[in-house]
Amino acid sequence: MKEKIRFSSKLGLIAATVGSAVGLGNIWRFPAEVQENGGAAFLLIYLACVCILGIPVMLAEFSVGRAARADAIHTFQKLTPGKPWWLIGVLGVLASFIILGFYLVVSGWTLEYLFASVSGSLFTPDEPSGSVNFGAKMQEYVQTDVRPIVFTLLMIAINAIVLWRGVKKGIEKLSNVLMPLLFLLLVIFCCVSLSLPDASKGLKYFFSPDFSKINGSVIISALGQAFFSLSLGLGVLITYASYFPGSTRLGRTAATVSLLDLMVAILMGIIIFPVVTSFGISDSESLRGGTLVFVTIPEVFTHMECTRLWSSLFFLLISVAALTSTISLGQVSVAFLQDSLHWSRRKAIVCVFLPLVPVSLACSLSQGSWNSFRILGYNLFDFLDCFATNYLLPIGALLLCVYVGWILPKNTLRDQLTNHGSICAVWAPAVSMAIKYIAPPLIFIILISNAL
Repeated sequence: MKEKIRFSSKLGLIAATVGSAVGLGNIWRFPAEVQENGGAAFLLIYLACVCILGIPVMLAEFSVGRAARADAIHTFQKLTPGKPWWLIGVLGVLASFIILGFYLVVSGWTLEYLFASVSGSLFTPDEPSGSVNFGAKMQEYVQTDVRPIVFTLLMIAINAIVLWRGVKKGIEKLSNVLMPLLFLLLVIFCCVSLSLPDASKGLKYFFSPDFSKINGSVIISALGQAFFSLSLGLGVLITYASYFPGSTRLGRTAATVSLLDLMVAILMGIIIFPVVTSFGISDSESLRGGTLVFVTIPEVFTHMECTRLWSSLFFLLISVAALTSTISLGQVSVAFLQDSLHWSRRKAIVCVFLPLVPVSLACSLSQGSWNSFRILGYNLFDFLDCFATNYLLPIGALLLCVYVGWILPKNTLRDQLTNHGSICAVWAPAVSMAIKYIAPPLIFIILISNAL
């Protein structure tokens, strides 16, 4: 049997895994959650949730992925043959494919805004006063039919090309370039943000906890943010772990990935909150989702020198975060087809992305001319988002914790965490306890809160 491909360096391993975790959720969900839920108080609870929930579940995915060295479905078939636990992998592959379908659309939007920033068309006045209505621009760029489709197809092509080049020459090599670039851009924007008037007030708000706002719903929000920001339950971490060398220290890798993911969120806070105070942004909706990225931030750039430059760099940052996430999502399905059908990588990529084209285009059109078509009250884009992120992910992660904690032979988890006894991992029993007794009820709470 052909030996499983491995990441060629520690830097490549970390860069690829961080790239799979860091996405738009860190950028456009985190600032609004912080503003609504007590500033640094939410940040501290989020940090605790990453340690209590995120790292143990990440280590569970790492352990089964490297132990089996297979795709997300065959991992469970190899570790417990003849048992139906492979359905956990099915949930992960299905969720990653569905999310990729609409995430490519959002990625296309970021690419569209990057081109509009470079060309200057994003800042072309459309009001009699000579000002720019960025809400109307968003409607024009996102909810029309032709341009979003063009940029969605372009993003699909970029993903296919990167995956076509393979794990080492494609995913790892690109991650080695894009992740340092992402952090460099974040640092540049932090410097710009800190130079704004009243920046200190924004930092004071961000880093000063208001514990009076903490209640059950805030804790659930922090749990959800920790869960989704680390890409848990998607099969991505299982798939990537199958490429980890045997010498990789899983505990150190999980801690590093979680720390860098947290750093992205903190850097975004340092960027956003000085902007909030300097430009008098008080509406929480201005810090949420597409409004933050496509309306609020471009408006801020109009008050700065070199508007097109900063806007271009910002949307380059957003596009990088989107691209590294979509590549990791695509690799889940590609790896499954390669392992299950013994197909070549190129054939697997074609069979993954051919059906993604109509799915993504339908999601794009559902924001425009097909918006009236509804599924349970949602347009197609929102329905797939809700179904995958609110249900498939937490159900898959919950079953994974039950599997690793109660079904998987104990020595498998211990061997992976200690590299078969070659390293000392005094924390391994605590991780096992967290996977068995702590993570499942926390994930169940997330699932119930999503359903209500």
